Amino acid sequence: MKSNLTYLGNKEILKEHKVGFLCSRKVPAEIILKTYDWVIEQREKGVCIISGFHSKIEKDVFHYLLKGEQPIILVLARGMFKRVPACLQKEVEKSRLLIISPFQDSNRRMTKENAIIRNKYIIEISDELKAPYVSKNGILNKLLKEQNTIA
Repeated sequence: MKSNLTYLGNKEILKEHKVGFLCSRKVPAEIILKTYDWVIEQREKGVCIISGFHSKIEKDVFHYLLKGEQPIILVLARGMFKRVPACLQKEVEKSRLLIISPFQDSNRRMTKENAIIRNKYIIEISDELKAPYVSKNGILNKLLKEQNTIA
């Protein structure tokens, strides 16, 4: 993708089978519960999940993943953290979290455009993709169609 990728953490995680997780922001309740069941199953199997973990449901998925031991990849929609949040730093130190930024450090704000670039990168490096809910007219739906990925 880009040559200006910045990494923080265990780059060996990139060799794992990676399941990309993307989801529209507004999700029906029945999808949320199924997604929680899915992520708990993935955690128990030790599956590496890669996501931006930015929307409410993505944050919930990240919360469930942190209770396990499996590797996790967080892709930022901005430049790398100047100060890594303590909860993330602990996981980086355990060598189970890799944080990636496809943006220059000077890019400090997450924007819709950055989120699209981030999501394209997630799709590109994932071995498979999980998108439990994609809004019919949403940005994610458009992106998945452009990337020839089944929505």
